Amino acid sequence: MSIRVGDKGVEVGPQPLTFDQVVAVAREDAPVVLTEEAIDAIAAARAHVEELAARSTPVYGVSTGFGALATRHIPPELRARLQVNIIRSHAAGSGPEVEREVVRAMMLLRLRTLASGRTGVRPATARALAALLNSGITPVVHEYGSLGCSGDLAPLSHVALALIGEGVVRDAAGEPRPAAEALAEAGIEPLTLGAKEGLALINGTDGMLGMLVLALHDLRRLLQHADLAAAMSVEALLGTDRVFAADLQALRPHPGQGASAANLRALLADSEIMESHRGPDCTRVQDAYSLRCSPQVNGAARDTLAHAELVASRELASAVDNPVVLPDGRVESNGNFHGAPLAYVLDFLAIPVADVASMSERRTDRMLDVARSHGLPAFLADDPGVDSGHMIAQYTQAAIVSELKRLAVPASVDSLPSSAMQEDHVSMGWSAARKLRRSLDGLTRVLAIEILTAARALQLRSPLRPGPATGAVVAALREHVPGPGPDRHLAPEIDAAVRLVRDGALLTAAETVTGPLA
Repeated sequence: MSIRVGDKGVEVGPQPLTFDQVVAVAREDAPVVLTEEAIDAIAAARAHVEELAARSTPVYGVSTGFGALATRHIPPELRARLQVNIIRSHAAGSGPEVEREVVRAMMLLRLRTLASGRTGVRPATARALAALLNSGITPVVHEYGSLGCSGDLAPLSHVALALIGEGVVRDAAGEPRPAAEALAEAGIEPLTLGAKEGLALINGTDGMLGMLVLALHDLRRLLQHADLAAAMSVEALLGTDRVFAADLQALRPHPGQGASAANLRALLADSEIMESHRGPDCTRVQDAYSLRCSPQVNGAARDTLAHAELVASRELASAVDNPVVLPDGRVESNGNFHGAPLAYVLDFLAIPVADVASMSERRTDRMLDVARSHGLPAFLADDPGVDSGHMIAQYTQAAIVSELKRLAVPASVDSLPSSAMQEDHVSMGWSAARKLRRSLDGLTRVLAIEILTAARALQLRSPLRPGPATGAVVAALREHVPGPGPDRHLAPEIDAAVRLVRDGALLTAAETVTGPLA
């Protein structure tokens, strides 16, 4: 899905960025432009730093060591080395490479903090980071290294290392290159860091926040798919849509629940299958919870998402650095780099992700069980016994759901002291963000399997036809995956459904009938 940005690209200044702007730069390589207001704010703060650097009074990050070494006063002739050394020593990540979109989001968010005029860097430093983004050069950042306190020190240090022409990057074509070589080819002069600049480039929550913003974007779309999957399963299982009526939902006025129920009503409208069992001869009194309560679960997930969006919006308006340069020229130490606000919501989101997936798996299992599927063949197989149908697709769902439950265990309740007990409580927010990304991948796969299964079940209800919206989804799926028949290699069909969920094609098909879903 393309996200619109301004004609000049994304303007980066003291004002907060929007979620869409972060996604556009991270995923679509939207260009960034530093505003004149940003340059003026950066220059004003820099003047304060240079004035303080000339004094004999120690200032943390300007004329002292870092962390537990902050008690050492650094003489002027060693301060340039101090700033380079912090980058080299803190670029200590290990493990697999972090995804390009995460690194780009992190770079953009650090640039926005520099543009706030609260970090004390030179305008040239902010311009260099903007140039790195616009060139498509992506520093190699590793999975492990951040404790989410003093910000994302190791990941941001790998970015800063590239700015001084050291370390490894991937060029615009995705090829690994020495940073100095890639910068020279792009016409970017490596930085020579001045007082405080090394610390200002690395002391922020930008990695955690970048992953949170990307997760919020993805989860909002996935919750719409969760409603779509639920609607298809309710229809396929001859459930009722009466429980989704607006007056019933209004009795419990959670906004997410109301939005989810409205989606279900729109998706199930004008269904022949639904109409076929509305008469007095229908003996079913209530549907199972996985059908009847889907707005309550998918809605609660939306409300959790809304809370996380509020936290993220506040963080996007923040200037996270230590020390920070205040408008009156003071350079003050603070604790705003602590990742707890982000870590908590990153952990919180993993809970509804696991639960929405768990409910989805239960609906899939119900469609496959001849004792509960109300007339569908066992496992939706063409010739049950000879064929196994979708039996093992549900196993795949179950395996993922089990993993999602483990990933829902919070990272933020742990804390391992570091830096000789100076940093004696950390947030583990980076770890929370990494596991949330894995959780969202799992939810995508679980919902794709439910939609794949429900589409097959709906076609097995022929000659009755599904509603226009769910029918459009089945038709869109059939452009990539064949309809019911004897057993086939199922993994490629699951992968195709995953791609269609990920790129939004199935949701788009439904919305051509319903209009935009909530």
